[in-house]
Amino acid sequence: MTSRLTWRIRFRRDRSLILMTVPAIVLLLLFNYLPMFGTVTAFEYYDPLVGVLHSEWVGVDNFTALFQDPLFWESLENTLAISAIQLVLFFPIPILLALLVNSILSPRIRNILQSITFLPHFFSWVLVITLFQQMLGGAGLLNQFLRAHDLGVWSVMTDPATFKLLVTSQVVWKDAGWGLIIFLAALAAIDQNLYEAAAADGAGRWRRMWHITLPGLRAVIVFMLVMRVGNALNVGFEQMLIQRYAVGHDAADVLDTFAFYYGIGTNNYGYGAAAGIFKSIISLLMILGANKLAHAFGEDGLYRK
Repeated sequence: MTSRLTWRIRFRRDRSLILMTVPAIVLLLLFNYLPMFGTVTAFEYYDPLVGVLHSEWVGVDNFTALFQDPLFWESLENTLAISAIQLVLFFPIPILLALLVNSILSPRIRNILQSITFLPHFFSWVLVITLFQQMLGGAGLLNQFLRAHDLGVWSVMTDPATFKLLVTSQVVWKDAGWGLIIFLAALAAIDQNLYEAAAADGAGRWRRMWHITLPGLRAVIVFMLVMRVGNALNVGFEQMLIQRYAVGHDAADVLDTFAFYYGIGTNNYGYGAAAGIFKSIISLLMILGANKLAHAFGEDGLYRK
């Protein structure tokens, strides 16, 4: 009776928060957990007309064909290369932006800069790529300037050699502001008395940043890095899908587009599901490895030991 009463008291106390989480839980169940039952199609020659229960069971044949497909390994190579470039060039930028914005004394200017950098996060990939096309495409501002000065033409949007850097720059422009908010929140949690004590002891701006700011951000940086590594194989399905025909499949195919074009696009659903399962298993191993590395550096990561 006591435990039931305690449960009722807790529910009455937290019912507003519980009701707020219900829509998120329903969406999570519908779009994340229920579709997991469809992974059985990776072991079938799935026919939508007869359904999962009556489709032909083929065991690991889809995986065997997948690992023998050179297009699959090419897509995996592109995925890892783009993810590595984004990890090196994109991941530090929100940290640097947070340090820069946090150093601005005027709250009004700080809020304006934060709003400007955060706004592109709400743009769709269609709009983002259209803006880049207007700036860097064959008839964009860059090439208009080059033609006006007889400097030739450089169509960045259709150059496979620079495509990985192009998609990274698009990600930086679109999502750097989202990471900025996270690191600004971490900076706000640092005790300001530490800065005052360090300044009283004669520590300059750089010394205070090195000994107070960066250690205060360390836990958040490690957490975001673990999340980034675990999400390494997700490099933007829509972004690649829109630009695939401009640069060719050799440069733009990643694991997600591979599963779409060579699985769903050819009605070979089991083949696409096999590619998806492979991606999920590798992502899980990567996030567990990154979390273990975080523990080795004395941080909690996603969860404690």
